[in-house]
Amino acid sequence: MKLEVYTLKLTNTTLLEQMNISDIEILSRLSLLDLPREDLRKLQVYHNFMKDNIDDIVEEFYVNQTEIDEVTLLIGDAETLHRLKASLRRYVLELFSGYCDSEYVNNRLRIGMVHKRIGVEPKLYLAAIMQLKKIVFIKLNTFINDEKQYDMVIDLLDKLLSFDTTLVFDTYIDSLLGEVKSAKNKAEDYAHSLEEKVAERTKQLEELAQCDSLTDIYNQRAMYDFLRRELLVAKRNEENLSVIYFDIDDFKKINDEEGHLKGDEVLKATSQCILQSKRETDLACRYGGDEFCLVLPNCNTENAHRICEEIVTHFTHRYPNYSISMGVSETGADNWCLPEEMIRQADEKMYSSKKSAGCIINH
Repeated sequence: MKLEVYTLKLTNTTLLEQMNISDIEILSRLSLLDLPREDLRKLQVYHNFMKDNIDDIVEEFYVNQTEIDEVTLLIGDAETLHRLKASLRRYVLELFSGYCDSEYVNNRLRIGMVHKRIGVEPKLYLAAIMQLKKIVFIKLNTFINDEKQYDMVIDLLDKLLSFDTTLVFDTYIDSLLGEVKSAKNKAEDYAHSLEEKVAERTKQLEELAQCDSLTDIYNQRAMYDFLRRELLVAKRNEENLSVIYFDIDDFKKINDEEGHLKGDEVLKATSQCILQSKRETDLACRYGGDEFCLVLPNCNTENAHRICEEIVTHFTHRYPNYSISMGVSETGADNWCLPEEMIRQADEKMYSSKKSAGCIINH
């Protein structure tokens, strides 16, 4: 969208306006070359002579130019050559118009823009101007008999052609700067797009690094990171925090007797039971093997047991012949524990529950 707006603005302005060349700037440039506007009117005297000889000048110029392989490749075809000849006719006659106003300058800038677009290198343009000067000077020499007058005309033309050349090269430079700016914008857009892709991919990789590939819930590493953060929050807010630790009873027997595919199915189903039972703020993880863990921010033991019971209900509904054992640890204002200590306590209570006949949850 930005590019479209920028292009629209360019097409609504002249080259003169785009390059901020005012009438004052034109006068300043002429002054630098010691070329007063009023002196240019002295060239008008030779306008009709140049008009009568313009075809010879143009033909001679392009005969010489087309002997240069680089120029011939740039011209390309007869139709283009015909247009270039018409353009040169207008240019030579404008040199003898006696005027150097904003329209004249804008036309010179346009010549520079066209030459840049078709790929004319500065060295080729300068060589062409030198050749044109030579042809025009020789032609004027056949008409002007007064040596002093001839020198004055040649001096004026030389300065005017230098003036024109500065304008042409200004468009070369402005065009190059535009290309650099465009390339920079494209590079910045690409870099920004690449950054977004890298950030998105990094996020995906981070999520994969935190996720258990089998059960699609968090892994042990992610659980510890979350638990450490939530402990800091709990201390700051003086809230309780609980951890549920559990495993599937006799899971090895399930793998041995019913196969590992069945074991994987039970693990996946267990993670679904946890997700069905946990609160939005809780984090579920597969601690390793058939062991699972649930971190419960702002939750005391009593509420943690309710979540345990819900997990058990979902699990036994799916697998009435299997069972799970659970342990709950809690930390709070009266007794703050480190993450590893909370896991250890919950793990110990889980193993105590296994030893208590019929006890699935150890308080």
